[in-house]
Amino acid sequence: MHNPRPLSPHLGIYRWRINMVQSSLHRLTGLFLSIGAAVLTWGLIAAAAGHHAWQLFADFSGSWIGLMVWFAWIWALLFHLCNGIQHLFHSLTWDYGPQHTRDRTRNPSYWATGWVVVGVSTALTVLTWVLLIIKLTGGAA
Repeated sequence: MHNPRPLSPHLGIYRWRINMVQSSLHRLTGLFLSIGAAVLTWGLIAAAAGHHAWQLFADFSGSWIGLMVWFAWIWALLFHLCNGIQHLFHSLTWDYGPQHTRDRTRNPSYWATGWVVVGVSTALTVLTWVLLIIKLTGGAA
């Protein structure tokens, strides 16, 4: 007897939630942080190698593509940090709390904190860049 129904839930029935996206983004930002660490290492080596090497790195960092890379890298760093703190908080509270609070599918505060992580990491990124611009321009932003 052949049953035409799938053995596991099909992707079409899933309702995407922010925390599902966060899980993938956490892994992707970790990968991007590794790549950004290599670029940062290039900058440190360039600083030690002399003026010409440093100028090449500074030209890249000051270009529009370089600024986009650094902006994305700082957001990835702060998102990865905030998401890790959220995960630690969830592990310390809900996983060890009373049995009725462990069902995350029925806990709206669990899903709401995902948006908090996105908002806080974005706000911290903007704040970081505003402070950096103020510092680099000598206070005249």
